[in-house]
Amino acid sequence: MSAQQLSDLIRFARHNSPFYQALYASLPPDTDRLTDLPVVDQQAFWAANTLHDSRVLTGPLSEATVYKTGGTTGSPKFSVYTRDEWRTFVTAFGQGLVDTGLRPGHRVADLFYAGELYASFLFVLDSLAHAPVDNVRLPVGGGAPPESTIPTLRDLAAQVLAGTPTTLCRLAEQVLSSGVRLDAVELLLFGGEALFDDQRRLLAAAFPRAEARSVGYASVDAGLLGRPVPGPDARVHRAFTPSLLCDLLAPATGEPVTEPGRPGRVVVTSLFRRLMPIIRYPAGDRAEWTGTGPGHFRILGRAEEGVRVGPVSLYTQDAQDAVAAADTAGQVVGVQLVVRRWDGRDGLVLRLATAPGEQGREELAKAVVTELENARPLYPDSVRAGFVHPLSVEWVRHRDLAVNPRSGKLVRVLDERPTA
Repeated sequence: MSAQQLSDLIRFARHNSPFYQALYASLPPDTDRLTDLPVVDQQAFWAANTLHDSRVLTGPLSEATVYKTGGTTGSPKFSVYTRDEWRTFVTAFGQGLVDTGLRPGHRVADLFYAGELYASFLFVLDSLAHAPVDNVRLPVGGGAPPESTIPTLRDLAAQVLAGTPTTLCRLAEQVLSSGVRLDAVELLLFGGEALFDDQRRLLAAAFPRAEARSVGYASVDAGLLGRPVPGPDARVHRAFTPSLLCDLLAPATGEPVTEPGRPGRVVVTSLFRRLMPIIRYPAGDRAEWTGTGPGHFRILGRAEEGVRVGPVSLYTQDAQDAVAAADTAGQVVGVQLVVRRWDGRDGLVLRLATAPGEQGREELAKAVVTELENARPLYPDSVRAGFVHPLSVEWVRHRDLAVNPRSGKLVRVLDERPTA
């Protein structure tokens, strides 16, 4: 995309989207450089982007597909794509599938989730249909029980399995316990979550002839993010140019990160979405430039806007809202989300700070957990399914909360999981 096309997108958003018009109100009318624009505040964005009378959209919701983003919640967030935008989205992502090892004639089982406005199943299926190599698509879905999925994969001689790590590992456990061999499987394409070493070992035991690779980096709200880079590190991707502009910004200062090896939060601008513009939007992840190729970056984990715990997406605001609802006496003076991994599963610890001598913390902890589970029912569902550990609360003093050493600001999310 040329600079002229970028400036046209900025002008279009300013003229047609009340949200962007207000966001850019103090900027000169001819502002056309990305670095002169403010980064979108996610909370403000989603508060404005309601399904009815959205202030983000640039026109009426008369031709589009509506998807739910961020998981099941009492306050769902909706992302919309016109048919042309969706076609551009899946065509670009489909081109990236050749970098995963997709070969002509591959039989690909789509094990992502469908229904309830989730996008991943349809997105991967459409991306495969728009890939530049012929393939045979098997729309199995992630909701089917492993007991019935395994015979289907065996009978159809599936060679590629695409799904979340949680789904692939659940399937792998059933393969090992049942003793059924799926010798045709040679490629495991994962997305939506990080893949950890303990999961790799499980997948290797169940599918000894298969290699695990990233299906690509995208989200239903931010859109295109990263195309897989062939190599030993599945976390490395490259920006989907010319459809996307990808920046890494220093978390403390917001300045652009240019040197390799320095972490920054991923901020993206979609150059093809106009109904729901995505301009300098935080994707919710941290990454670093690798220096190994133009636009190559390594995903390091979730940034403070949100966190992925197994198959569940949570936002820091969800935890803040849960504490606010439960803590009627105002005992909690600080909230931090800590994600850990043990016994092969992710777990979320709510680190809550109180003043010395506060009473009734056990009851408050239960109330906070209940509020958060009510807001994110996918979390207790995933606990019951054995995908994640139950939510827990850790009580600390405010001085024990981790802060940014440069700015002194509270670090909202600590991801203590190994990412190697």
